[in-house]
Amino acid sequence: MATSKKVVTREEWEGKLRDVKIRKEDMNRLVMNFLVTEGFVDAADRFRVESGTQPEIDLATITDRMEVKKAVQSGNVQEAIEKINDLNPTILDTNPEIYFHLQQQKLIELIRVGKIHEALEFAQEELAPRGEENIAFLEEIEKTVALLVFEDVKNCPYGELLDVSQRLKTASEVNAAILTSQSHEKDPKLPSLLKMLIWAQNQLSEKAAYPQINNLSTADLEDPAI
Repeated sequence: MATSKKVVTREEWEGKLRDVKIRKEDMNRLVMNFLVTEGFVDAADRFRVESGTQPEIDLATITDRMEVKKAVQSGNVQEAIEKINDLNPTILDTNPEIYFHLQQQKLIELIRVGKIHEALEFAQEELAPRGEENIAFLEEIEKTVALLVFEDVKNCPYGELLDVSQRLKTASEVNAAILTSQSHEKDPKLPSLLKMLIWAQNQLSEKAAYPQINNLSTADLEDPAI
């Protein structure tokens, strides 16, 4: 015989929520963490003034990090590399995979604008030696160079390398590396907490019917279907 779920009324559930005490300072730090990690420097500075919450890193470094990210997203890879070295020369030295992906992105940009001879020369001189040292790098090089074989890259199996999403992926990796070099989390805490909320609700739903938050943007409680 199936066991029926325990039913928790809205009144009971809201009472339990009121019993949970969360310090405003903790909430403010969570917001600041999100603003800093995502690079909203102006919003972070205003929030610092209004709430008195101090960021974990110098806000000036956020601007520098966002300039690097913008350069990669715009396809200006060499500019991005120079800005990274100005920010912290050890980042690329200690992250060979990040440096390789930046060089790969540089090759992609040369192919994008049709600089075929320059692209082949760059692949041979800058990327090929790295491929000899790392089989994963070699596979990525081969996929990228394969773009040169197809007149219509849309029909190339690796045509997605020319998508904007590839730039965004590389920029995200670089952003994470810079944050790590600053002893800051590479991902904001807030999204992880929201994922944890969804997981916890799903687990609890197996045992009880209770008001849930289904729309994270509004955080409104919705009564369960009984």
